Amino acid sequence: MDFNYKQNKEELILELSGSFLNYDNEKVKESLYAAAEDSGVRIITVKAGGLQKWDSTLVVILCRLVEISRRRKIRYDFNGLPVHLQRLIELAFSVDRKPAHDEPEQLPFLENLGTKGLNIYGDVKKGLHFMKDCFASLGRLLTFRAVFRRIDFLFALEDCSYRAVGIISLVSFMVGLILAFVGAIQLKTFGAQIYVASLVAIAMTRIMGAIMAGVVVAGRTGASYAATIGTMQVNEEIDALKTMGVPVTDFLVLPRLSSLIISMPFITLLADAMGIIGGGVVGVLMLEISPEEYIKYTQNALNMKNFLVGIFHGFVYGYVIAVCGCYYGINCGRNADSVGVATTKAVVSSIVWMIVVTGIITAVMEALKI
Repeated sequence: MDFNYKQNKEELILELSGSFLNYDNEKVKESLYAAAEDSGVRIITVKAGGLQKWDSTLVVILCRLVEISRRRKIRYDFNGLPVHLQRLIELAFSVDRKPAHDEPEQLPFLENLGTKGLNIYGDVKKGLHFMKDCFASLGRLLTFRAVFRRIDFLFALEDCSYRAVGIISLVSFMVGLILAFVGAIQLKTFGAQIYVASLVAIAMTRIMGAIMAGVVVAGRTGASYAATIGTMQVNEEIDALKTMGVPVTDFLVLPRLSSLIISMPFITLLADAMGIIGGGVVGVLMLEISPEEYIKYTQNALNMKNFLVGIFHGFVYGYVIAVCGCYYGINCGRNADSVGVATTKAVVSSIVWMIVVTGIITAVMEALKI
């Protein structure tokens, strides 16, 4: 291997010959770079007529010479290099590794407002179209015309039912305990702490049990739906299903939607029971209410109306969570970051729409005197 360089007036000439493999002489390379930095050098020429073999170490040296030439705004002549090596050097500098980020165009206020309005309209239209497809899939399921695998339904049902019992029980127990604490603080001032049992029973069965179950399921199962379907989108599996003529809503959404609608009322019932037990722990152990009295006032406060309202909330929350999770999964982008964004949006949207739906249902129930 012959690696020589010389300076001829304003020209720095680098001559290469033989095999240039695994070159690691740092002193020679640094002296070459220092010579290229010399203010008297106006052109760098490389001659490689006798070059036989080379590897990436030579590419690194040549790229460094190109960087120096560009920074100093001097010419470089690499025409003496092999054609393939010249193309490799050109490719290394053909793409800007730090592309400029164009500043977003500042639109006038009215135009910007109109653009955002059109975007919101498009999102709402897409969401309503997806909900229509989900209802249509449920209709095909009831008429035994849906295209989905039974094993997918059973797997989704398993994931959102008994596997969620632990976390639902813990959260609901703590919510009931907190409700009893908060209620006892005020009721004690009137000597009416016995009514803590009624407070917890009504609150848990009518709304709080369903809400806490919905929040936990949204973070646990809704996020799972978005991540699973979003990963299928990244891997182009959804495109493959569409190419084969398989209805995506039936095959991917329907098993998850139906399993969550079926399991949410039972999860809500579990949350109600654990919340009442949590309130009972506070009432019996801290407020010194006898277990018999606590059970008696709990039974007196419970009625079928509040119980059915809570179960109805569970049905609706199951639909909302499944639709949000599947919607953002199917509309996910094509990279890993998009899966994370879709998962986040699914959880946030599920909780927000649960609260919105709760307000609507509450207003309707109040108008119907239920």
